[in-house]
Amino acid sequence: MPVPKRSEIKPGLRVQIVLKQDQRTGKLTEGIVARILTSSGTHPHGIKVMLEDGKVGRVQQIVPE
Repeated sequence: MPVPKRSEIKPGLRVQIVLKQDQRTGKLTEGIVARILTSSGTHPHGIKVMLEDGKVGRVQQIVPE
């Protein structure tokens, strides 16, 4: 499953990210996007975001409403 593009991600959206320390296991963390940190339109490992709770990781999927 391809990772979402930057254009698909907006602040306030619920997403699942992989944190830096979880990259080996692929463990996902769910939260609400506060800020988008990656400036390019796409990234092979996912767009880097900061969640409202301050966690930073790469978006793996958008949680459907």
